[in-house]
Amino acid sequence: MRVLPLTAEHWPAVERIYAAGIATGHATFESAPPTWEAFDAARLPAHRLVAVDDDGAVVGWAAAVPVSDRCAYAGVIEHSVYVDPAAQGRGIGRTLLGALLENARAEGIWTVQSGIFPENATSLAVHAAAGFRVVGTRERLGRMTYGPLADQWRDVVLVEKRL
Repeated sequence: MRVLPLTAEHWPAVERIYAAGIATGHATFESAPPTWEAFDAARLPAHRLVAVDDDGAVVGWAAAVPVSDRCAYAGVIEHSVYVDPAAQGRGIGRTLLGALLENARAEGIWTVQSGIFPENATSLAVHAAAGFRVVGTRERLGRMTYGPLADQWRDVVLVEKRL
């Protein structure tokens, strides 16, 4: 497996993996993946990665957004990591998260954070193993708008790692 910068050519696979995560109901409040143009505009170019297997297939991705446009928060990013359901359990999430942290450190980022649904035990475990700490649980932070969990309020566990 190789970790590469995420580019427009990877988007069809990234979009498919994103949609699979959305379908679980435990990855995001989003009801559908954005367009490439919206994804590209929102995610920091220096912090977008894909994991590619030996056959060249994209098996996971990671990306980050700034937490705020205020200069005091210039070194704080919020990230997402998604792994193709067919490739889960092979350490891809751990590898992507590690590469994202290395990249963030090299770019002068001092805090990397994420919001994770408490039901997503795998993601919480991967983050704990990477040295993230639980800051707290944001209770009833948002309400789902789709699927079997539609109209249910969801808690979100805030995790962070200081670099």
